[in-house]
Amino acid sequence: MIAYRVALADLHSHHFELTLTVPQPAADQVLALPVWIAGSYMVREFGRHLSGLSARQGRRELPVEQLDKSRWRVRCSGRGALQVHYRVYAFDNSVRAAFLDTQRGFFNGSSLCLRVLGREAEPHRLQLGRLPAGWQVATAMAPAADGQALAFEAADYDELLDHPVELGRFWRGNFEAGGVEHEFVVAGALPGFDGVRLLADAQRICAQQIDFWHAASPGVAQTEPPLQRYVFLLNAVADGYGGLEHRASTALIAARRDLPRERSDPMANGEGYATLLGLISHEYFHTWNVKRLKPAELVTIDHQAENYTRLLWFFEGFTSYYDDLMLLRCGLIDAPRYLRLLAKTLNAVAATPGRAVQSVAESSFDAWVKYYRADENTPNATVSYYLKGSLVALAIDLTLRQQGATLDELMRGLWQRCGGSVAASGLAGGNPVHRPLTEHDIAEVLAQLAGRRMDDQLHDWVHGTDELPLDELLQATGVQVRPERAGFAAALGLRLNEGPFTGVQVKSVLAGSAAALAGLSAGDELLAVDGWRIRRLDDAQAWVQRDQPFELLLVRDQRVMQLYLRPDAAAPLAGTVSLLLDDKPGRAVAARRRAWLGA
Repeated sequence: MIAYRVALADLHSHHFELTLTVPQPAADQVLALPVWIAGSYMVREFGRHLSGLSARQGRRELPVEQLDKSRWRVRCSGRGALQVHYRVYAFDNSVRAAFLDTQRGFFNGSSLCLRVLGREAEPHRLQLGRLPAGWQVATAMAPAADGQALAFEAADYDELLDHPVELGRFWRGNFEAGGVEHEFVVAGALPGFDGVRLLADAQRICAQQIDFWHAASPGVAQTEPPLQRYVFLLNAVADGYGGLEHRASTALIAARRDLPRERSDPMANGEGYATLLGLISHEYFHTWNVKRLKPAELVTIDHQAENYTRLLWFFEGFTSYYDDLMLLRCGLIDAPRYLRLLAKTLNAVAATPGRAVQSVAESSFDAWVKYYRADENTPNATVSYYLKGSLVALAIDLTLRQQGATLDELMRGLWQRCGGSVAASGLAGGNPVHRPLTEHDIAEVLAQLAGRRMDDQLHDWVHGTDELPLDELLQATGVQVRPERAGFAAALGLRLNEGPFTGVQVKSVLAGSAAALAGLSAGDELLAVDGWRIRRLDDAQAWVQRDQPFELLLVRDQRVMQLYLRPDAAAPLAGTVSLLLDDKPGRAVAARRRAWLGA
């Protein structure tokens, strides 16, 4: 068995110390540390944090040769067990890597555990060293069969990497949903955090989603969830937001202020807490959609290079559509709040000129070099496969509802076709076994539900850059789309950083906007409008007519410059909208809306 011992070598300097033991190594044994982590599609070069690698067999030191940025070769002699020692610097307080200080430890195996090439399919063991007094451990990885304390086992290397580990003094609670045991761990919460409420709300989300995927439906028998235990690992910080899905757990990060508070109104979900619940819902939905329903490119992962797919619009976008919808369905938000969240997505995509440049299929493929490396031109050249992908899901759902079907049936049909009947039957080698999902599968199930081929529509929405027909689809489902006036800066095509200490800094200038035609650039510091000092650009509306030309004083590369803006010189940018329940829908429309929103 491949075995790792993980010691907390130095909390103050943020180092883990690892010992890797390889029984019967190859003569030229190659070891490799992954360059990325599944679910976060960017090469992150975890090997840059590894140092001091040495190897021995018994008392004999062995030569180690570094082959490239992430691979090492050890020249072994005989068949005695190989022991490799090394340190890993861990100070990335995100969900993607590893972190260690005097208060908390966290790691993903992709940041710490060298892969033994040729031995990936064997069982792997993880043994934690001595922990500081009062520290606990949380992970979905199975305890070692021999019962040794702080020891865990995985069926293979990929399973080892798919179980993050939380260490420290944290709050933990449990609940059951759909016959599955769930554990919720929260590190870093402020006193007065309401764990009971968090557990109750998370339980509602999980029960709703298990029922979504596994409840009986016409012609389909009820099925069992593909896991017996699930763990939420939430790191509460001053500011932060994000999550990363795993096969039986998720790592989350959220602002402390967004956690529920004791003695607060349990019926009043603040915007921050609703956002956290949406994150919980999103990552839990991935238990099925991407961890078991998978594209071919992610079935067998290459840990040393990019793994390209054009289907992230489905795996991330459709998951983004369902995350808030599940909150509505289990009663954690109401229909008006759901429509406000949906309008926020519509407005974000509308404010992205890149939607006319890049399709969501191209956005999926380019994730490795574009999505996680945003710069000042990103809004003009790209579109989010999360956001527009969720709108593609909305368009398909509302289209199907006019035909008497739903997107729910599409998702469950794909589960039966590509995931459910095989993946739920067992875990071969620790990995869910299933047939890869393709765009062809989506088109086939879609045609069955719609009673007609929708290939052209699907291709246009996924591979094209034309606008989605959402206004008419929403109105046909009893939702009014009401145009709203954009803010002053947004109407000019500016995205800004504004604050009392930073001044007014230009982050991005949207293509084709009045600001772009006037010559503004990212990095400009805006000083005055028509000779009057500004602290926020919107303050200028007190003396400037919104549609009238004005003079702008700015600083660029230490030079003071004057530009002349003509708001009427550019074509209007896509405006913002709000979504409201139509108070006089027809009977058929009202029935469709009730089936969709319960309102």
